[in-house]
Amino acid sequence: MNKRKPEAGSRFQKLVEIIARLRSPDGCPWDRARTREEILNYFLEEVYEAVEAVKSGSAEAAREELGDVLMEVVFLARFYEEEGKFTVAEALEAINRKMVERHPHVFGRKKLKTAQEVLEVWQNNKLVEKKRESILDGLPASAPALVYAFLLGQRVSAHGFDWSGPAQALGKVKEELKELEKSLKRNDKREVAEELGDLLFSLVNVSRLLGLNPEIVLAQANRKFESRFRELEKRLKKKGRKVGECSPAQLDEVWDEVKRKKPQKGKGGRLKKLNSGRVKSK
Repeated sequence: MNKRKPEAGSRFQKLVEIIARLRSPDGCPWDRARTREEILNYFLEEVYEAVEAVKSGSAEAAREELGDVLMEVVFLARFYEEEGKFTVAEALEAINRKMVERHPHVFGRKKLKTAQEVLEVWQNNKLVEKKRESILDGLPASAPALVYAFLLGQRVSAHGFDWSGPAQALGKVKEELKELEKSLKRNDKREVAEELGDLLFSLVNVSRLLGLNPEIVLAQANRKFESRFRELEKRLKKKGRKVGECSPAQLDEVWDEVKRKKPQKGKGGRLKKLNSGRVKSK
């Protein structure tokens, strides 16, 4: 048994009490003035920072960022408790009950041998419990399009609707790329937009079948491009030039130099706060 279990429980309760105090009449003016929508934005920000921390491989960074996510969860739950809707304890009780009920092969007598069997039972139970008419019911409409595409593929895959592997999905990408090229020649913007969307959706499926989240993969690509472009600017500045003053050939030459430079280890970027006015500990 995990010896830290009672410790985690008591410290979580301490966090609940801290947030309650900050929101009380004699608490913190800043915390008292916050709205549910504002905290929701901070929550999303902290989730992305936690993802990056976990991907970085740093246990210290993961510890810090996961703690921040927990804080935002408690803060959001506090609004509902103030409104008399539910408490954090009730939310915890609900998820504990759900996890036990959805794992009858662990907490009950049902026998499931493979991960695929577990996934199928899980998804079918959700359909029954939530009285869903479609397999696609319940997907988060507010999710970014890239994430939503990933969730769509993940949901239907759990019910057997999927490519046999990433290689087959890549074939669909090539097919969609040809369709996009044809629409570009016809110069039909509406058709181009549709084909481009199909291409992106196909790429998301390849990513999913490779076990990669496209949102995280694209975020990494963004950071790599940003790092390289900043280096390009530095090199041009040393030569007394700016990006807009260079020809495409000159830019390509410097860009190739930057790409050949080996990245330094241990200098992975951390996401900057979306709202610089918020103190990290808040």
